Amino acid sequence: MTLDFTGRVAIVTGAGGGLGRQHALALAARGARVLVNDLGGTVGGEGGSVSAAQAVVEEIRAAGGQALANGASVTDAAAVAAMVQQAVEAWGRVDILVNNAGILRDKSFAKMPLDDFRLVMEVHVMGAVHCTQAVWPIMQAQRYGRIVMTTSSSGLYGNFGQSNYGAAKMALVGLMQTLSLEGAKHDIRVNCLAPTAATRMTEDLFPPDMLAAFRPEAVVPAMLVLAAADAPTRAILCAGAGTFEAAHITLTPGVHLGIDATTPERLAAALAAVTDRTGETVPLAGTAQGQNEVARARAAG
Repeated sequence: MTLDFTGRVAIVTGAGGGLGRQHALALAARGARVLVNDLGGTVGGEGGSVSAAQAVVEEIRAAGGQALANGASVTDAAAVAAMVQQAVEAWGRVDILVNNAGILRDKSFAKMPLDDFRLVMEVHVMGAVHCTQAVWPIMQAQRYGRIVMTTSSSGLYGNFGQSNYGAAKMALVGLMQTLSLEGAKHDIRVNCLAPTAATRMTEDLFPPDMLAAFRPEAVVPAMLVLAAADAPTRAILCAGAGTFEAAHITLTPGVHLGIDATTPERLAAALAAVTDRTGETVPLAGTAQGQNEVARARAAG
């Protein structure tokens, strides 16, 4: 099976370098027309120039592809709406959105200024919201859409010094879970990608002998699968150095204890059984928790 994007229109945010650049190049190489968005700022979000996005556009065009540059900040809803309109005016549709734009402002929670927390949330979470909301009615009308949210192991599992980044990245998982349900009837499939790659944001974290293995290109196959016509939906696909995994938000069967004055103490005593992962499930919707609790309560009489 060949993943072919001929005739598709893709928007990739944060595509002036690193992972986003590789995503844009790969989609274009497989036939997609790509709007390359990048603010052109620093890792911390300062400054801005469209030159980074334009350089990637020139790479795509030099290889025979079609591409447009855009320097909008994803935090600016009006600029994002104009960006989406730019793609529609040029190519008539938007089939794929890769929400890749992001910044880092790492610091331990005790020392983190609230402005740094807010800005990271604004770029990662509201940036994805702005872009997704701008393409959503287009994808509904054409009854087709593929949206990739960029999450992170820092959100899924935590990472010292990244409370803001981790909170933002886990928020994108929650956004994906609901949007995948709301988009299903219009064939809008929404997934998360958790990459491990040596980019300007992360290259200092890798041993020198592993930098080549963790090059951004190694993450691209997972993005292509999540953006393809046969993509899954509600998947959290992890990728790095040629290894691909899946992460899941699960629910244990739990234990019914009832409610009386002794329940807190009995819950403390039964916590190992409550957290036992034997028989855990991946719920299809948030209602699964309540349904499990109803069933357990009824069974208890």
